Amino acid sequence: MVAQQRIATDRVIIVGAGLGALYAALKLAPRPVVMISPERLGSGASSAWAQGGVAAAMALADSPDSHAEDTERAGAGIVDAEVARRVTREAREHILDLTSLGTPFDRGADGGYVLSREAAHSFARVVRVKGDQAGAAIMAALIEQVRDTPSIQVLEGTMAVALDMTAGRVTGVVIQSADADGSVPVLLQGPAVLLAGGGSGGLYALTTNPPRIRGQVIGMAARAGAEIADAEFVQFHPTAMDVGEDPAPLATEALRGEGAVLINRDGDRFMRAVHPDAELAPRDVVARAIFAQTQAGKRPMLDTRAALGQRILTQFPAVASACARNGIDPVTDAIPVAAAAHYHMGGIATDAQGRASLPGLWVCGEASSTGLHGANRLASNGLLEALVYARICAVDIAEALPERTDAAPVAVSFVAGGRASDPEAVSQLRHTMTDLVGVVRSGEGLREALRRIAALERAAGDDPNFLNMTATATLIAAAALLRDESRGAHCRSDFPEPAPGPGKRSRLTLAHAMAVRSEVSEARA
Repeated sequence: MVAQQRIATDRVIIVGAGLGALYAALKLAPRPVVMISPERLGSGASSAWAQGGVAAAMALADSPDSHAEDTERAGAGIVDAEVARRVTREAREHILDLTSLGTPFDRGADGGYVLSREAAHSFARVVRVKGDQAGAAIMAALIEQVRDTPSIQVLEGTMAVALDMTAGRVTGVVIQSADADGSVPVLLQGPAVLLAGGGSGGLYALTTNPPRIRGQVIGMAARAGAEIADAEFVQFHPTAMDVGEDPAPLATEALRGEGAVLINRDGDRFMRAVHPDAELAPRDVVARAIFAQTQAGKRPMLDTRAALGQRILTQFPAVASACARNGIDPVTDAIPVAAAAHYHMGGIATDAQGRASLPGLWVCGEASSTGLHGANRLASNGLLEALVYARICAVDIAEALPERTDAAPVAVSFVAGGRASDPEAVSQLRHTMTDLVGVVRSGEGLREALRRIAALERAAGDDPNFLNMTATATLIAAAALLRDESRGAHCRSDFPEPAPGPGKRSRLTLAHAMAVRSEVSEARA
């Protein structure tokens, strides 16, 4: 896209303002960076909404090897084993680092970390804050450090909409005002770009993600030619609160770790007939069971009454607050739940140093696909991966660039004249994804989804923000259509079993996905 103003900076450009972005900026200090943040720090990132915590083998009986084994088992055959070992080995160090930076993790009388057990973990190994406040507390601690670090500049109210390419290398980003009315695009060029701008959950009508997290960062990288891996693997959280809010409030998995059970309107505890681990089965198993109950009109609910009683009000304040504003008393009432888009295991393919396939581009956090999560992310490994790869990216960027400790602040002023995405088109896209590319998929439904996405894209014209969304939606649907099996979070009703032999990760470019979409559209014609 054409920008009317060009700004050159010696600062490393970080797109995003969540956990990965903040941590990377701190690890790059004193090298100057500029962060692109659509919202005020802490208010629009998925990290701040994360309730469970950070998975790490902190108990004496636990080990990084056990954590890695659980990660591989949950990932249904396509986890990169070396990545899993590296991430789990580094986990403890990052917990200690976050503690030193001021994160108030829950501690026992002996000073040890209070650990929760979540689905598919062999041990209680999720380090938490006040039950369900981990993401917000970690973000608050990091934001305080970022505000006090002179080398970090934050452009709040600014949104990246495209990558700038010169001779096949990423040389900057195109930015606009994040206001609803948009603005004339501005080209910001710098020595390196780190994408840390979240996943794609908001592409779905039923989601737990913040409103702006709609696959734009993955889409802008794909539109520039970056390779995308495992796009079809979208994780649906089993226990989003089914109360009509958008986004849906989350009833953290830690509740089930504390003994909460899933029942339906008839009072049946249906998970006992589905999996030996019942409520603590892998997320994909629980999500499909919840979805099946919903489709059958059985109104699934999370029952915390016996397990927690009054304790839920103090130990899980985010859940208690969401219940209160929706007229639910979790001490006496079961909480209605539904499976909602929660985390994207796929994303921009990266190597061991966090580099994307495009030179000059690094990626960390949910926008990336490192190979850690496979087909089904192990609970609370998301924040951990963001921490590990934020530091990996920071170290690699620092080694790739000449040493520098000073740079002028970026001065940008936006001029009115942009165009906002059509809210009706966004709504149609989100419902298409939920209805046809959701918990259970079929070849027929995926082909129809691709046709609808193509029609919405044609009507959108040159709106870059919406084109980023449709790019990611196309990648998810095309990759799901190409995977003729059910594996992890990817469930095909027409291919209900996993393919024989070892699982394989998927890799495709947007050009490949568009070719699949065109073939589907032509076949219909």
